[in-house]
Amino acid sequence: MKATKILLIDGQGGKIGSALIESLNELAAKENLKLEITAVGTNSIATANMLKSSPDTAATGENPVIVGCRNADFIAGPIGIVIADSLGGEVTPSMAVAVAQSQATRVLIPVNKCSNIVVGTTGATLAALIREAVEIIRKGIDS
Repeated sequence: MKATKILLIDGQGGKIGSALIESLNELAAKENLKLEITAVGTNSIATANMLKSSPDTAATGENPVIVGCRNADFIAGPIGIVIADSLGGEVTPSMAVAVAQSQATRVLIPVNKCSNIVVGTTGATLAALIREAVEIIRKGIDS
């Protein structure tokens, strides 16, 4: 069975990426899925925190985002990964373009921060959004 390649991109403290990695690792163990999880932080703190959740590989910065987007089946992270200068300026225009132009399925967590507000997402907890994101990836793997 071929591994499903999942690229997780996060910035700032890496909280969303860490939660996604933990949930995806649980899903893989529970459903006997072969996942190849790569965590890329837009800064070293985000990467270090995501490493604590045991991705298969991890890296930091613009080039790992660009290269990772070429090979991923799924790309997941906060919605800011497709918006240049988002996440406090950590997402470069090249990163946002790489994510947006990737052939991968993008699973974006609608976080209302950094002057980006997604209408219709009020009231959902981060935990609920993570569960929904993982379920979307699981259904995508099954199809």
